[in-house]
Amino acid sequence: MTQLNQDDRSNREMPMGGRPPNASTRIQSEAPPPIAPPPPPMHPPAPRMMTRQASQSSHLNVNSQSESQVPTQQYATPTVAPWTAASSQAIAVDTIEQMVRDAHNKDASDIHLRVGEVIRFRIRGAMTIQSEYGTITPDQFKGYLEEILSPKQIENFEETMELDTAIYYPGFLRCRVNCFESLTGGAIVFRLIPLDVPTIDGLGLPPVLKNFIAQPQGLILVTGPTGSGKSTTIAAMIRHLNDTDSRHIVTIEDPIEYVHQSNQSLVSQREVGLHTKEFSHALRAVLREDPDVILIGEMRDRVTVDTALKAAQTGHLVLGTLHTKSAIGTINRLLNIFNPDEQASMRIQVMESLVSLVSQQLLPTTDGRRTAVHEILVNTPAMADYLVKGEDSEAFRLMETDTNEGMQVMNQALCELVLLGRISPDDAVRSSPDAGDLRRRVRNEGYDPGRGSNREFEGDGVRDFHPV
Repeated sequence: MTQLNQDDRSNREMPMGGRPPNASTRIQSEAPPPIAPPPPPMHPPAPRMMTRQASQSSHLNVNSQSESQVPTQQYATPTVAPWTAASSQAIAVDTIEQMVRDAHNKDASDIHLRVGEVIRFRIRGAMTIQSEYGTITPDQFKGYLEEILSPKQIENFEETMELDTAIYYPGFLRCRVNCFESLTGGAIVFRLIPLDVPTIDGLGLPPVLKNFIAQPQGLILVTGPTGSGKSTTIAAMIRHLNDTDSRHIVTIEDPIEYVHQSNQSLVSQREVGLHTKEFSHALRAVLREDPDVILIGEMRDRVTVDTALKAAQTGHLVLGTLHTKSAIGTINRLLNIFNPDEQASMRIQVMESLVSLVSQQLLPTTDGRRTAVHEILVNTPAMADYLVKGEDSEAFRLMETDTNEGMQVMNQALCELVLLGRISPDDAVRSSPDAGDLRRRVRNEGYDPGRGSNREFEGDGVRDFHPV
């Protein structure tokens, strides 16, 4: 047993490219010239197990703040295991707040955390592995849940195996949180949301959005794939209205994302599960709350669409979202919610209520940030006539030509940003609904160094577009 331990120790102490210390005595008996003992190791032997505390201490200290600088967190924090003399090592449990601060410093929009996986940040649209955190264990995941959720929420999650909520770090930011179960175990996704509500000009959005939100009544739809920044665009529109007009704005959110402070307008924000038990209950009650503007979020089912149309037809301005990729495709998606024999009458109702459709994509810019690209449909009398008759091709051509109303198709917006050097041609082609048409537009327009834009892009004056 003693010999085995000595061999094991000598093997661990063997320097790179050398022999174990006791090898010299064996070789001396076989070869006449004496052999000098090998040089001592340049570094002390490493322990068998490297602790995450040691590998992360410098990383955590860089972003550490004094207690007075760190916002007080209102959630329970998991217990960190203390130093133990028996193991001579520390077992560190990273907190969610540490991860959120690290992600914010790296300009990430999302954090993906899952049992059995390494943590990943979404940075400018790309999933980036954060190897310094190591693989998440079930015990760590349990600690994370206890940090950000109340006991009742944890019980809810264990029962339903999914949960939507939000966490708030005063003076820092908010996070939209989704907890769910997966094949490898529990998982959490965090969407980082700044506390300051963005502006239309600050995000470089089309100025025509200010005209849309100033309308007294009607339906405004912002569409696009998940993560394209629909909620951020709507938040900027609501902020503009809040700063410029006196209205009562009611939002029904699941969960609340951007927090609006009442300014010129009175803003009432309601979160499903916190301020109302069911989305449908809040939807029915909202018309009795004397609103001028209603944000109902995703047009998820027939009840939501019916309520939105009823509110828009009774003198309210309604904002909603859909996961569609084009403006005209959104009309057909809305109609497909209804039975075929109802679609003709519903088409008329939708066109009577519609103010505008804004279809949005999020693309990386050449300066390492992101910008939103829009297809815009304005419900002018000519446009309404085409859409009521189902003449989608004529409606599309009107969007291309009637730019005085602020309308544009996606390829026009992509072409403009390519010619301005704001986005790369490859990214534009990947995002285009018709790549051949986009190439022809870029060739026909050509590059003009003096070309202007109806939007302001002034470097540091324009904020990066973080989707929500």
